[in-house]
Amino acid sequence: MLLFTLAIGFVMAMIDVTAVNTALGSISADLQVPLSGLVWVVDGYTLTFAAFLLAGGALADRIGARQTYQGGLLVFVAGSLACALAPSGSTLVAARLLQGTGAALFMPSSLSLLTHAAPDDAARTRMVGTWSALVGCAATIGPLVGGLLVHEFGWRSVFWINLPLGLAGIVLAQMLAPAPAAHRRPLSMLSHVLGVLTLAALSFLLIEGPVRGWISPSVAVAAISALLFAAVLVWRERAAAHPILPRALLDSSSFAAANFTGFLINFAVFGQIFLLSLFFQQAHGSNALETGMKILPMLAASTIGNFLSGRVIARTGTRPSLLGGLAVSAVMGAVLTRSGPHTPYLLMMAGVLVMYLAIGLAIPAMTTTVMQVAGKVHANIAAAALNANRQIGALVGVAAMGSILHAVGDWGWRLTLGFGAIGLAYAIACLLVHQHVRQHQRQSSTDPDATLQAGH
Repeated sequence: MLLFTLAIGFVMAMIDVTAVNTALGSISADLQVPLSGLVWVVDGYTLTFAAFLLAGGALADRIGARQTYQGGLLVFVAGSLACALAPSGSTLVAARLLQGTGAALFMPSSLSLLTHAAPDDAARTRMVGTWSALVGCAATIGPLVGGLLVHEFGWRSVFWINLPLGLAGIVLAQMLAPAPAAHRRPLSMLSHVLGVLTLAALSFLLIEGPVRGWISPSVAVAAISALLFAAVLVWRERAAAHPILPRALLDSSSFAAANFTGFLINFAVFGQIFLLSLFFQQAHGSNALETGMKILPMLAASTIGNFLSGRVIARTGTRPSLLGGLAVSAVMGAVLTRSGPHTPYLLMMAGVLVMYLAIGLAIPAMTTTVMQVAGKVHANIAAAALNANRQIGALVGVAAMGSILHAVGDWGWRLTLGFGAIGLAYAIACLLVHQHVRQHQRQSSTDPDATLQAGH
């Protein structure tokens, strides 16, 4: 029950992401939203999710993880209500921004509460694997739930379902979740604001660039702004007495490599979901329910990988699981570049299933690596950093696939370029892990210095 309680927030978030992808066609038709608007519907949520995750982790340290988790659920429920009632595309995007803010609050808190509930590394590995599997199950049923809801009740029902789930999560957290003491770590508001501005400018650049033209004044201003805000953020973090990320984490190459691996994995996973959702709806003429059914097997394969990961990690350790999953996924990305609109569904899906089974094995190993390196002392901020990087990866992945769809009209070339980008992302992640992530020794996470040293 504790695992279910702590997974409920991310379960909602995952169902929401995958279900919304199956509803894109209905949203476009009902609210007259163009392709760039659909990208904003997906990425608007991801933008605030990524931008406020580190603030969510710091807030969990400052006021307590359980209170932050419950507050995030409440904000997410409010955003879902606004989405369900949205009268226009712009209003829907604004409500999605609110949803993302709520998710940014409850996501790092849930992993932190999980870390405090586990007595040792072995138990934590099993709990993280089970937690990931629950999240994976939510991702798996998301397209089916979304397709059924849209088919029977319309796209707004995708958001109505979050209300009972979110309220149940708030009550269960009060009853079952631990309440670790707050650390009162300083909250660097200026750095968080600079991060938000950087991501906002980057999002505008990636989403509007293909529509308005890469040399248009507004896009050029966004590009310059993103570089400027990012440079000031880096300078401030290097000079700050209390940076967003503790220096012990910044100095760990394993921590940096695992975080960037999270970025690349989500770039590939969410970019592929967006690409295939529109492919099935536009190239194959599938409705929302049919699209959900077609996407369901690949997410089920990822869930199976999550369930198997605990046993694989126990036998081989985190590094081999991470390397193997990424390597297989990179190879399958290269193979799938040969796909086209006339490729039989079963043949394409066979390659996709192998890729998602492999990446399902890799994701818990990546998460475990980050949390082991961080230890209990830095659990909140480490979880926030990992998920911020993953959400930024999802944002950039969806935007990149949107750029490909804008630039190329033929679905054969769209699939070739899309799967090529996905395979390249996995290959780069595999190289990073090979060079910077060593086999982590099983040490007590109550000794953060030893854990951080092992992470080097």
